[in-house]
Amino acid sequence: MAIAKAERLMCLALCLLGTARPLSKRELRTSIEAYVEAFGPGRGTAFGSDTSGEDAFNRMFERDKDDLRELGLVIDTVEGLDGEPGYLARRDHNRLPPVTLDAEEAAALGVAAKVWQQARLAGAASGALQKLRAAGMPLAGAADGPENGAAEQVSALEPRIPVREAAFEPLMLACRDRRPVVFPYRKANAARPEERHVEPWQLECWRGHWYLVGHDRGRDAERVFRLSRITGRVRHRGRGFTAEVPDRVTVRETVERWAGESADRSALIRLRTGAGYPLRARAYGSRESVLPGWDELEIPYGHGLDAWLVEFGPDVVVLEPAELRADVIDRLRAVAKG
Repeated sequence: MAIAKAERLMCLALCLLGTARPLSKRELRTSIEAYVEAFGPGRGTAFGSDTSGEDAFNRMFERDKDDLRELGLVIDTVEGLDGEPGYLARRDHNRLPPVTLDAEEAAALGVAAKVWQQARLAGAASGALQKLRAAGMPLAGAADGPENGAAEQVSALEPRIPVREAAFEPLMLACRDRRPVVFPYRKANAARPEERHVEPWQLECWRGHWYLVGHDRGRDAERVFRLSRITGRVRHRGRGFTAEVPDRVTVRETVERWAGESADRSALIRLRTGAGYPLRARAYGSRESVLPGWDELEIPYGHGLDAWLVEFGPDVVVLEPAELRADVIDRLRAVAKG
């Protein structure tokens, strides 16, 4: 039975770390069981007699070496006495510096690791904590002692970030890897979902809901997506972004503006006296209009406001901004045609 690639890589790494001198490819080929099984005598690839077998081994060895380097192993190539290159992984080049954390930093890591209990990150977070404890780091829940003061203060906390949406993990990985995604998305006022092609920038939880901010390729603009409205599987679509990612992505501020919860965007409307009490409840202030029987109100301006204003029919007139006025008129005309 063929030896698994993970085992083959582990054996190669151990050989390169354990040798006192550089090892040639020929020596590695005859020392590592996976290579012997695949390319040794009896496999039709006797050493030095089968060109195709030699080429196959060389390709596998180069891939394995690249994979180990990608995982972080520093492999040195050294010219041997016989002119054949040799390989080794020096221990001093592959040793991490000591991990030193103060009590506050260790406590913060302990809290962060507990946060992800409802996601698949929980296993990785718990494993990282175990390694830090083994290295003597003072973490929440560790042995009592004056050095664990901050840890003790948070040991009774059980923070949780709810991650109920299946889209969370693939979107989190896509944000990390800068990979465009495609997903079906249903807007609040839409009957059917639409497919969105998005370059994801960042995720954030706001008022109990997870939001994604990114570049919507179909609209060629920054957009906010609520994860609970993603109705299907998130799929990756190639690599590379077409739009520049802002230096600072302010998810919460963007969501607030988008939802009309931020005071930096407002709309001025004319509202019939005695009508539109929900609008009056959200208004920053009101004043009597120059027209008798009307009031003028300044209200938060966010995504979906045009659809809401249309519900009040002839009792509302949008004064500004012009884009909101145009959106409301377009909706009213669509209703009239229908």
